[in-house]
Amino acid sequence: MPSLQGFEFWRTTLKGARYVVAPMVDQSELAWRLLSRRHGAELCYTPMMHAQVFVRDANYRRDNLYSEVCPEDRPLITQFCANDPEVFVKACLLAQDHCDAIDLNLGCPQMIAKRGHYGVFLQDEWDLLEKMVTLANEKISVPITCKIRVFSEIERTVQYAQMLEKAGCQLLTVHGRTKDQKGPSTGVASWEHIKAVREAVNIPVFANGNIHHLSDVEQCMKETGVQGVMSAEGNLHNPALFEGRSPPVWEMAEEYLEVVHQHPPCTLSYVRAHLFKLWHHTLQIHQDLREELGKVKNVQGLAEVSRQLKIRCQEEIANGGEKARQGGTLPFPHWICQPYIRPVSKDPVANGNGRLGSEVKTVCHKRSLSQDSDGQIDGLSKNQQKKKARNPYKNFCSEQRRKPVMLISSSCCKRKALKEVADCLSKVLHTNGHFRSKDRRHLNCSLFLKEKKRRLWGAGLLCRVAKKKPYLRPANKKKRLRWTKEHRHWTEEELCLEGQRP
Repeated sequence: MPSLQGFEFWRTTLKGARYVVAPMVDQSELAWRLLSRRHGAELCYTPMMHAQVFVRDANYRRDNLYSEVCPEDRPLITQFCANDPEVFVKACLLAQDHCDAIDLNLGCPQMIAKRGHYGVFLQDEWDLLEKMVTLANEKISVPITCKIRVFSEIERTVQYAQMLEKAGCQLLTVHGRTKDQKGPSTGVASWEHIKAVREAVNIPVFANGNIHHLSDVEQCMKETGVQGVMSAEGNLHNPALFEGRSPPVWEMAEEYLEVVHQHPPCTLSYVRAHLFKLWHHTLQIHQDLREELGKVKNVQGLAEVSRQLKIRCQEEIANGGEKARQGGTLPFPHWICQPYIRPVSKDPVANGNGRLGSEVKTVCHKRSLSQDSDGQIDGLSKNQQKKKARNPYKNFCSEQRRKPVMLISSSCCKRKALKEVADCLSKVLHTNGHFRSKDRRHLNCSLFLKEKKRRLWGAGLLCRVAKKKPYLRPANKKKRLRWTKEHRHWTEEELCLEGQRP
């Protein structure tokens, strides 16, 4: 049981933090957190970690938390995704000495969360969530917090928040979007839901959603009454968001690379992703450097591409900024840190007032893989077309890509072939009256032949000639198996009669 709870925990341990950097997978690593703290962030979260992997893998613990311990990086909240109370508690016990609180991710809407059964896809399993939060609150010495998404109904969202508070949650972060609001359907977050939750619970509440500028932060706190505001994408495009500044991109990029150099090691993919975010608008213009940024293999190469982008932007400024605005769609020149605003869909899930509109599920008619954007059938999927563009001599043989007739896995196919004494035609190549296994991955039919031979031999049904000159024999040096045409159509009765011949 933590010694400090609720508002006392927020005021004392978190020092009354109002400006919060969200947990972002592969993005809120140590270097980025330190950069954000330099520019106004008062509280940061680690990237989401998988509790089960954290418990069983010491290297995972070291790379994602233990090696990133830094006195400057406090207060800090560690976030886990989990769906098992015991595993979640074990992960919390391993992490509690390296952070100020543990957060349970109940807001991730991505497909990987659906497959792993965690994140927002647990929001209907209240008994499980109550057990997880209660057990963790009893066992560990730091407070438990939760990050959630809202339901379409305000009343159900409020009940959800109250359930978590009763279970032992000491701080609640509310993302004002539903689990269906993601990607092209992101829409506008509902501050009305967040306000209702804030008024219904007696613990600190952070708001998340629609935060692009410092003015958005102030407006959100005024309208909802929350204790703090969390930013994710806004922070990635402008680390100085909480300072109320929009500095040149190269200023933030150079400072970030400096922090990366001071606090090694930092995964190259993380650094590359951050530079792509920072230079997003500029890279829409300088496509050649965009390709170069994706190809370089070390941090020095990334720094050099960033330097070239800086030089080109400064040349544009010196020439009067003719290319400063990309078609006049940006509020600032492209070299200034500014948020990326997602295009609004024709039927947004939420209206401009922040209220969730009636959600209309549209049926997505997927086109055939063999059709291009113009509806022309060329026989290749989009992925195959990309490979063909890279290698014009690439050959895609449809016969080699046949799927199993039974539409089951190889292991299941093997068992089915043995049980039913049947051929799997999709994994066999027929040539010159014979058939042979295509490769070493698909030996199901060969295994079937071995098993059939063993059964008939044991029953005394194989003819003497077949024993001396087996109908199963090596076809080549790789020991692939062939069933000769002579014995191909024999039945057990015929073999029995053959075996009775003198």
